[in-house]
Amino acid sequence: MTISETNLTLLLENCPFNWELLPQPAYLVGGAVRDALLGRSREYLDLDFVIPSGAVQVAENIARDYQAGFVLLDAQRQIARVVFPDATVDFAQQEGESIETDLDRRDFTINAIAYNPHTQEIIDPLNGEADLKQGILRMISAANLKDDPLRLMRAYRQAAQLNFTIESNTEKTIGNLASQITEVAAERVRVEIGYLLANSQGTHWLIKASENGLLAPIFPNATAQSWEKLAKIDTVAALVSQNYPQLSAELQQPLRDTLKTTWLGIAKLACLVNPEPEVAKIELQERTYSQGEIKAVITALKLSPQLQSGNMCVREQYLFFQAAGNVFAATIILALVDNNLVSAMSGDQSLCVYAPLINRYLNPDDLVAHPTKLVSGDDVILALNILPSPKLGELLTEIAIAQAEGKISSPQEAIAWAQSLLLD
Repeated sequence: MTISETNLTLLLENCPFNWELLPQPAYLVGGAVRDALLGRSREYLDLDFVIPSGAVQVAENIARDYQAGFVLLDAQRQIARVVFPDATVDFAQQEGESIETDLDRRDFTINAIAYNPHTQEIIDPLNGEADLKQGILRMISAANLKDDPLRLMRAYRQAAQLNFTIESNTEKTIGNLASQITEVAAERVRVEIGYLLANSQGTHWLIKASENGLLAPIFPNATAQSWEKLAKIDTVAALVSQNYPQLSAELQQPLRDTLKTTWLGIAKLACLVNPEPEVAKIELQERTYSQGEIKAVITALKLSPQLQSGNMCVREQYLFFQAAGNVFAATIILALVDNNLVSAMSGDQSLCVYAPLINRYLNPDDLVAHPTKLVSGDDVILALNILPSPKLGELLTEIAIAQAEGKISSPQEAIAWAQSLLLD
């Protein structure tokens, strides 16, 4: 048995259901086969099976037997999904009279390889395994890319994901078909772009996609300078990683569990939209970005120019941290790029400008970046016998700033400080 066959056998051993329940013939296809042949492991299994007939019924039977989730994805084309705790398995009806015909309708040769678990046969009519060995992403045909223009964007994502090159004729064809990306739903395009924004290897391919005209409809306000800034982001992120590992780790984290865009991705996205926050907001809404992503980008765009003024007093720092919140890391990255500090300085010098702010942010006990309340709004209302109003918020802010400046340190001093402000 070859190494390739061994990897495929191991993959099926981890299958969330007994694959011997599949009818004969049945074929494992797509990314799972590709990755197994490359020796790439997956934390979360995503399997695709092609069944010559009765694909939905097969999926229903397996879902019922294993008490797993069942989703009918396409009744007409007979495609269904079975969702397990640690895996997703799609079942699709074979298109055409043979598996070879089905494979011929796919996007790239490396994704057009099938494996029959019953016979342990690898079906590779388009020499995809040879392209895998050479690290080449090659289209099957221009017509296949045209059938689903998202495949144009997917080429760059997969090249980044696999560290492959795109075959020259394929890249030329993508450029010729680039305008058709507007036919694809914005949210589908956004998912592909999101992967490229989140990974350093994706930057090169985003720039290539732009050069081939694919991103002009997606980021109409991006200029040559925008793409230059995007390229610098990874340089800045590398410097941060060397000097502030904790901040670097935060940049790699998603905004939240249900929103996979990373904070580094937010900084990159901010490079590609209009620098005017309100214009950028409309632009991102049209691209169906979430409210969380939009708010993060707008915050970074608004706050990064504030850092250009140089040293800030404690009051200004406090207000900056309050406005930045979790967007601090992305804002610092964007500010470093906007200020051209990376090109003007070398190594650690470029970070020294913002070192005081970064150190405050990374210190959970710092009262400027992470204030602790001496008193609550109710405490102030009761002590001073005042009514709830915008003035109350102003008093609480001034108390926090005075605490950060070291002027007060106890609840009694906080109340006295607020009272003195009312008398002014």
